[in-house]
Amino acid sequence: MQCPACQTELKMADRQGVEIDYCPRCRGVWLDRGELDKIIERVAADRSSFTAFESRRKAYERDDMRDRRWDDDDDEHDLYKRRRRKSFLGELFDFD
Repeated sequence: MQCPACQTELKMADRQGVEIDYCPRCRGVWLDRGELDKIIERVAADRSSFTAFESRRKAYERDDMRDRRWDDDDDEHDLYKRRRRKSFLGELFDFD
């Protein structure tokens, strides 16, 4: 199949059960019928689990910051070394 924008041959990728056609030249993305529904369902499921996780994380951070006020060590640099997990959509459309 040809890219409608630049007439380059499209490549297909299967990302977490979703088939994506993409153009390596212009980086356009096309989805087959039903693929967008899969993405929407997955994002909705991830959002509900994220909301529960986020409330627990905030409670933990409040307790952690309360403890850090009395800590004499200079270890704030450790807070910035955490690696952030990519979102489902970030992983889905990362073709690099």
